[in-house]
Amino acid sequence: MRATFFSYQLEFKQPSGTSRGVLRRKESFFLQIIKDDLEGWGEVGILRGLSADDIPELETQLSWTATNIHLGLDELFAANEMFPSIQFALEQAFSHLNNGFCHFPSDFTSGTSSQAINGLIWMGDQRFMIDQIEQRLAEGFKTLKMKIGALSWDTEKTLLAGIRERFNSTELEIRVDANGSFDLDAAVKVSGYLSDIQVHSIEQPLPAGNNTDLAKAVRLMQVPVALDESLIGLYSLEKKRQLLDDVNPPFIILKPSFIGGWSGSNDWVSLAEERGIKWWATSALESNVGLNAIAQWVFTKKNTIPQGLGTGSLYTNNIPGPLEVIDGVIKMGKDVNQGWDLSSLRSNLLKQ
Repeated sequence: MRATFFSYQLEFKQPSGTSRGVLRRKESFFLQIIKDDLEGWGEVGILRGLSADDIPELETQLSWTATNIHLGLDELFAANEMFPSIQFALEQAFSHLNNGFCHFPSDFTSGTSSQAINGLIWMGDQRFMIDQIEQRLAEGFKTLKMKIGALSWDTEKTLLAGIRERFNSTELEIRVDANGSFDLDAAVKVSGYLSDIQVHSIEQPLPAGNNTDLAKAVRLMQVPVALDESLIGLYSLEKKRQLLDDVNPPFIILKPSFIGGWSGSNDWVSLAEERGIKWWATSALESNVGLNAIAQWVFTKKNTIPQGLGTGSLYTNNIPGPLEVIDGVIKMGKDVNQGWDLSSLRSNLLKQ
């Protein structure tokens, strides 16, 4: 058995009116395991500036992991505790080696069932965001997630009001994601308007790290708080318990590439459900390889909350596969092992 890794640049589609500051490309790494005539692929889904393992040592650790692939999944997983994106790639690659792309056999992988998801509205100027809102609504989404905190609050209020004037809360669920852009006083003030227009929840209203203020936000804000970035970099069960007990959020959001893959996500699910905390999962802008791995895992949890897994159509050079998004759900257009085209990955591997 041998393994190698390489980087891959995913290129974002750029619609007309795209605002400055909108992402142009997203770097992923891929891990390939070869055993006899079989191969296993896993995606190292880091996001620059956000992942805990976006550090200079990442590629050195990836090289060490590939060189020592003979140690097997359990030992390598433990050795990569500080590199959650590598942990997830290892889980995917070893599973793919043994099972193909069918990581968790289910009605989802056979194409007979689907998973509800939200439509994502990127930050940008007002015209850019309005265009996106119109597109997501036309695509049949019943839940929208809108980034806030980048424009003036008056502009963002106008955008949110425009959505709610057209669709009431029973017709369309609205979530907002602040990415830690408010302080406590501003977050509490903003929450009053969000409550008035019946917003479902607000992700990470305050920056991660200050659990005391986050706990106050949970108590004082008039809409439910969902923690996202606060989960990043917490590796031990003790620290995970402490966050949930200190803050007691109504929701947490799981990005497997940020929190140790399926195993790390399962830890968070268990701890959350013990405390009556609800959760949903989102992608970290992975390609279809990583997105497939997340979607299959989510389906096994029988979680009816719309998940954040509608990112596969963002790229001009995504890895072709059977995942489809139709009318606000993600599903397999074919059997999970059909329709994959890994030629771009293999070509990229040969170049490096």
